[in-house]
Amino acid sequence: MALKDEILEAWETGDASGSLLDDFLDGLNEGEIRAAEERDGVWCANEWVKKGVLLNFSQRHSRAVEHGGVTYHDKFELKDTSGFLERGTRNTPDGTVIRDGAYIGDSAIMMSPSFVNIGAYVGDGTLVDSCDTVGSCAQVGDDVKLGANTLVGGVLEPVEDAPVIIEDGVSLGAGCRVTSGFVVGEGCIVGESTLLNPSIPVYDLVEDEVVYGHVPAERRVMQRYVRSSVGDRIDGDVFKPAAVATSLEDNTLEKAQKEDALRA
Repeated sequence: MALKDEILEAWETGDASGSLLDDFLDGLNEGEIRAAEERDGVWCANEWVKKGVLLNFSQRHSRAVEHGGVTYHDKFELKDTSGFLERGTRNTPDGTVIRDGAYIGDSAIMMSPSFVNIGAYVGDGTLVDSCDTVGSCAQVGDDVKLGANTLVGGVLEPVEDAPVIIEDGVSLGAGCRVTSGFVVGEGCIVGESTLLNPSIPVYDLVEDEVVYGHVPAERRVMQRYVRSSVGDRIDGDVFKPAAVATSLEDNTLEKAQKEDALRA
């Protein structure tokens, strides 16, 4: 029986063997199982993967875990990073936390402190900077830069139908927040402190349209505020967050250019 079928059967019965749970985590750790896949240009969530993650929480018991002379209590070990050196991947001390069941690609850089949760996927050559969080099942592509103090939201709490997707070559400025299944298209450069979720309108000036839930590929994205209809019911002006997406310009690309020396 395929692993997917075994997970779905265990989900229905509410009973999963330890070996099944371990095999599922191994698949996540190796990047062979992913919470979402791109099919014909559209990202589709693999619902069974989220069920497998939740099974690992419900079927495992918390236990004492020793690390760095401190006793922690969790249902999961930290990810085994012993293969990072040969793959050119770095995780700096102290406080780079990668939970078991997360995938980290080749030549990636994890700066301290940062946290990658179970089910997340971080692609080759991607930089996860200081104070970053990559949430449960979030999918981050190759050659991405997550600026310092950036949050890429997860799917487990609050429960989301689809994970956040950050496609290849994206640069997120410091302090960005991307949540609730939002998709940032390939090659986008997102300004500092930009908030992106499906309720925030994205004014795409390239195609002269307003879109929700995603930013098209190859855009420069900036946080702006637009007048809210709530202001019609109370005194004074009320504004709500929005995003403006424009075409990429040469000077923007130069400012966001990645430093190859850091990845040598």
